[in-house]
Amino acid sequence: MLRNSVTATSADRAARGRAARKRVTRSAHGTWIPAADRPDPVGLLQQQGRDRLPELLPIRYARMAASPLAFLRGAAAVMAADLAAQPHTGLTVQLCGDAHLLNFGLYASPERSLLFDLNDFDETFPGPFEWDVKRLAASVAVAARENGHKEEHVFGAARAAAGQYREAMRRLARQGELTVWYEHIDADLLLPLVRSGRRRRRVEATLTRARRRTSLQALGKLTEIVDGRRRIVHDPPLLEPAGSLDTASLRKIFSDYRSTLPEERRLLLDRYRFVDAARKVVGVGSVGTRCFIVLLAGRDADDPLFLQIKQAGRSVLEEHLPIGPYVHPGRRVVAGQRLMQAAGDIFLGWTTGPEGRAFYWRQLHDMKGSADIAGMNPGELRTYARLCGTALARAHARSGDRIAIAAYLGGADTFDRAIADFALRYADRNAADHAALGAAVIAGVVRAAPGV
Repeated sequence: MLRNSVTATSADRAARGRAARKRVTRSAHGTWIPAADRPDPVGLLQQQGRDRLPELLPIRYARMAASPLAFLRGAAAVMAADLAAQPHTGLTVQLCGDAHLLNFGLYASPERSLLFDLNDFDETFPGPFEWDVKRLAASVAVAARENGHKEEHVFGAARAAAGQYREAMRRLARQGELTVWYEHIDADLLLPLVRSGRRRRRVEATLTRARRRTSLQALGKLTEIVDGRRRIVHDPPLLEPAGSLDTASLRKIFSDYRSTLPEERRLLLDRYRFVDAARKVVGVGSVGTRCFIVLLAGRDADDPLFLQIKQAGRSVLEEHLPIGPYVHPGRRVVAGQRLMQAAGDIFLGWTTGPEGRAFYWRQLHDMKGSADIAGMNPGELRTYARLCGTALARAHARSGDRIAIAAYLGGADTFDRAIADFALRYADRNAADHAALGAAVIAGVVRAAPGV
């Protein structure tokens, strides 16, 4: 866990933040030029694939080649290398590591409230706060361009994300420790942000769908009865039976995973029995990593629990930053999620699997939902960008020195405009990298599987 000095006063912490402006001025964030020795983006993706399932890599490349935003989603390693080549503030937080706008969304708290927050932590790692802000703003700019928005609106949306981050961090800097820790974004508060009747109906529909996305709903969608027994459906190559070897391994590591849960949740988990398991392809950047879903049954067959078991590797940030507090990659992901999210999955845990590979466990369906970015007009995207900026600031404030960061950011919009400038420049670079992947597919350097 990141710690502030117990002896530092608020004034000392604010002074530390202002001093960071000497290392990197706020306006300097906008002047981004690719390093002369910048790694080949396709080469970085191929390097990532060395410990992944080779038969699934064509799916990853196909999904990333679909659009510049899809490429950005899968290219966290590429952007991490780009950010690391630039000076940084040294104001450390627990980074998401992949804070693009599609890694924010809805999920259920343990109290069954629907919250809006970050929802992907595969790359979480301690690092300079601005790296997450830059990835968020760049993703907003890429999405705005894909939606056909004018450049002034592209700039405005990226600026909105950074500006709201700054304002939220300054507000949190004035709050007490418990107030910051209990801070959350209730999904029911999203509707007042939407003025358009059409858009309001779409948000209402998204909230309704999220509330219905439970293990019980997944039971009808993901399973079928085969020879009188409940089994996960076969939908190759995206969803396939785990096979006897993988199923045996999952059963074996289940007890190790169980031991990472709090005692009362172990008791709850013990009330479920193992029914079936399958290998599942998930996401964009994660495709090729080993990922399984497990169906458990509680009181009876109509009382299901779906857990997802996902391979955890080194964060893309690790080679660019000092050593982190956790050796086990699965524990790194779990600890980062628990630290950054306002409320966590009660079944979140980690374990070590065959061949020493690390995994983490979580619920597959727990009222999760995401925004329809492609359908947003300029005003809607700005509103959503602000929401993401607010959630990111809240997450950073829990782990980093919010007073120092707020002092660094200041009351003017200098940082906001610089981040927006960076976002537009990086969107240009991302478009070129996306084109490079497309050329590599055409040349046969990498193979992309169509229709997945």
